[in-house]
Amino acid sequence: MKLISLLLLSTLAISACTQKETKVEQKPDQLLIGTWHLISSKSITKGDTVVTTPPKDQEMVKIFNGTDFAFFTHDKQKGKVAVPVFDSGSGTYTLSGNNYAEHLAYCNYRDWENRDFKFTVQFKHDTLIQSGVEKIDSLKIDHEIIETYVKER
Repeated sequence: MKLISLLLLSTLAISACTQKETKVEQKPDQLLIGTWHLISSKSITKGDTVVTTPPKDQEMVKIFNGTDFAFFTHDKQKGKVAVPVFDSGSGTYTLSGNNYAEHLAYCNYRDWENRDFKFTVQFKHDTLIQSGVEKIDSLKIDHEIIETYVKER
């Protein structure tokens, strides 16, 4: 009887030690964190669409941590061109489901600073699609943007 009890207790102890494999699905806010490379962008104003993807001699990245974002655009010639390019901005963001909002605190286009923008984001594997309206009445800016990024890390 002691042997049966010992075997039963051993079986129970071993089964308690085995771990079940569980698939953990990342939440959108966890998916967003990292560095993203812009691969395409469009600006739609009054129904007219303009492809605004950085030219082949420029690149843009957008970086997210848990609360803040930053973006940088620069020419690939390290400024050794007739018109060097360097644009940047940063601020805070919130993400609730697919609703993404930015507060742009700093920007080299200073009239864009301290503005709030609301977007929708979609995640497809390593791709982020951000779309929404940028509207600043004082600058006569009112257009929809659609930006597509691929995650670098």
